Amino acid sequence: MAKSLSFTGFVFKNLLRRRMRTLLTLAGIGTAVGAFVGLVGFSSAFEQQWLRIYSSSGTDIAVIQGTFLNTSMDESTTAKLLKLPDVAQASPTIFNLMDLTPDVNALVYGWKADAFQFSSLQILSGRRFRDGQAEVMLGDMLAQNLKKAPGDNLDIQGKPFAVTAIYHGASTLEASAVVMPLDQLQELSSLQGKVSTIDVRLRPVPRGEASEQYLKHAETEIEAALPGMRAVPAAQRASDNQFVKLAHASAWGTSSLALLIGVLGIANTMAMSVFERTREIGILRALGWNRWQVLAHIEIEAVALGLGGGLVGIAVGWCGLRVLAALPQTASLVSASLHLPLLAEALGIAVFAGLIAGALPAWRAGQLSPVDALRHD
Repeated sequence: MAKSLSFTGFVFKNLLRRRMRTLLTLAGIGTAVGAFVGLVGFSSAFEQQWLRIYSSSGTDIAVIQGTFLNTSMDESTTAKLLKLPDVAQASPTIFNLMDLTPDVNALVYGWKADAFQFSSLQILSGRRFRDGQAEVMLGDMLAQNLKKAPGDNLDIQGKPFAVTAIYHGASTLEASAVVMPLDQLQELSSLQGKVSTIDVRLRPVPRGEASEQYLKHAETEIEAALPGMRAVPAAQRASDNQFVKLAHASAWGTSSLALLIGVLGIANTMAMSVFERTREIGILRALGWNRWQVLAHIEIEAVALGLGGGLVGIAVGWCGLRVLAALPQTASLVSASLHLPLLAEALGIAVFAGLIAGALPAWRAGQLSPVDALRHD
């Protein structure tokens, strides 16, 4: 008798009593957690692609004015940066999202022909563009999509540009982009003399000084020399921009709705369970269980459902990432690997969802008096 009244025994007994309802609940929370794992995993991979752009080119700091897409910075600021003792190279940049055809849009980067960012690109065919010329270089993924090769023309906003090279980029965002002379993109965007950012490569870290301390010192030096400007480290630049923020917000927004549905599913299951087992709860109370024991018992069932759904969701999310990693359109952007922090976060959310969903049914079960519960039909 003691064994039959144990918490563990009751939890599994009651979850298996209505197998179909339990399976449907697990499927609901599993789908919600799977959406979280897949969407947040995708947005994290997107952030890593931005970080790869800066790390592959050797960019240490991005100097901006205001936000990520602000294009009000004067290009002449570059000369002031180059006078600072810690700055080795400074490259003014504009980037924009443009329609290339009715069906294809892409990131367009405006660089100078001698920009140090070219170190991250491998030219597969053709040559580098020249400043002041209507010329562009295409990433290999974009060139394949557009069916373009060196010597072809590409119309951008009604102006013809000669394709001078096809390159391979360290990041998918570069491999799917257009690179053109800075002055040409300024003209297309009516931003003569303006840039979005100035990428900075610092001099080698002095001997005896930690790299983080040197980077912080360089940030302070730049911001002191250029009032109103922000010196943002490359890693922060990769995460703190509108594109990545939008991806994270979309991932969390969509998965939050799915998790809400999963929570309601667990709450419904536990409410029905409490209603169907009212007499059983009355017997437990008559045998000596107090209200807190009844409440804990119901909450453990809800947490077990959340944890089980979380494990199912991790499997579903991993399968979804595997599918995206196998599709040609997203293969180079998505990784099917799951990082431990994401798994821990997914399980934590699933368990928390179980606690929240089971709170009201558990409280109601704990409030039942033995006499009223035993009279329940």
